[in-house]
Formats: sequence, C-alpha cells, structure tokens
Amino acid sequence: MSDAAPQAAFKRVMLKISGEALMGDQGFGLHPPTVERIAQEVKSVHDLGVEICMVIGGGNVFRGLQGSAQGMERTTADYMGMLATVMNALAMQSALEGLGVFTRVISAITMNEVAEPYIRRRAVRHLEKKRVCIFAAGTGNPYFTTDTAATLRANEMSCEAIFMGKNGVDGVYDKDPAKHDDAKRYETVSYDDVLAKRLGVMDASAIALARDNNLPIFVFSLDEPDGFRAVLAGEGTYTRVQG
Repeated sequence: MSDAAPQAAFKRVMLKISGEALMGDQGFGLHPPTVERIAQEVKSVHDLGVEICMVIGGGNVFRGLQGSAQGMERTTADYMGMLATVMNALAMQSALEGLGVFTRVISAITMNEVAEPYIRRRAVRHLEKKRVCIFAAGTGNPYFTTDTAATLRANEMSCEAIFMGKNGVDGVYDKDPAKHDDAKRYETVSYDDVLAKRLGVMDASAIALARDNNLPIFVFSLDEPDGFRAVLAGEGTYTRVQG
C-alpha cells in the first residue's frame, strides 16, 4: 500500500464511531484493549499526515433515547448521554496520547477542567498543527444524535469525508445481514436511497446535512485490522454514500 495515496486523496477527515465500539466483548463500559486497538488504527492514519476529527457515541455508558423510553424526561436523558460521550472522548485521548499522538477533547458543553470549549477557529488551528480533535457532548443540544454532531462538525471543520466505523458489518446492506443470508452490500448508494429505503447508515438529519453539503460518507468495519487506513486508501471493503 502506498503511504502517499490516502494523503493525496484526503487531507482532513471525520471518523465517527459508536460508544459500543469501545466495549469489546463486554456488555457495558470501556474495554481498554479495544480502545487501544482503535487508537492504533487512528495513529496509523495520522502518521500519513491526515488531519483527523473524531466523534464517539456514548451508548456503551448511557443512551438518551433508552432513558427516555424508560420514563426519564427526554432532555435530561439526552444531557446524560452527552456526558457519556465526554467520558469516551477522554478515554480515547488517553490512549492516543499514550501512543504519542497529541489530542484535544473539545466539548459542546462547557467543562473547562477536563475539555476545551468548542471554538471553531481554535479547533481548526489544532488540526493544522496535526492534533487529533475529538468532539464531545454532541451538538450541546438535546434531540440531536452524535451522527448529526459528526456531520455538523465535519462541515464546520471542512472535512472532505466522513468515515463511519461500524461493528460487525462492513458496509451498507439492502437488509440486515445478521438476519438475512441473502443481504447484498452496496458498493455505492445515494443519500436519497439511504433515506427512502431507511438503510440505517445515520439518522435522517445527519444524512440530509451530508447530502446538502455534498459530503461523502464511507461505511466500513472497525473489526478489520488496519481497516480505517485501507478504506482511506480506497482499498478494503466499504460502502460509499454520495449524491
């Protein structure tokens, strides 16, 4: 694989992963070896000179919609979910900096003792200095998912693509591959088809925001060793969502 290929293709990207990706084979919380493995994947791309933004969900700790479904007031539940994303961001920051990658956690909710507040120009400057920026606490507003936060920040940071790292699936399928042996993976699929067929890549708001700004989305498996770097180079297995 040529190191120059992904560097030439993308200068700045957004990596979106779920909180569940950090659980490993546990049912809850953080699995340090898994966090370390994902950090190694990020470092391998960072070493190519690519500027990396990240958004990590919080579902391994708390998911706002689940709390709401169990009777909790929705706004409160969503804020709790945002705090879970900060915990995951700090864990990833620790793993990356342990590998020698300078990293900043940038929170949409002010908590100066543990994270920087979101200031767009400052975040851009961090990226220009080759620091990984992990955007935490979603958009800072309830009723918006981390998918929407990732798409919003990707646009604000002038990212050239979003890379969606999935667990147990290596792209977008016409039906659930875990339930249907005849499920077929798309090589490419349009934003409108994702919405019309409810393919579950991201929530509808995030897909619409990506479509309106012509921001491509690459869906790949986080389970594949060196998968992030391979997909960035146009290799490996993935689905590209585009106009």
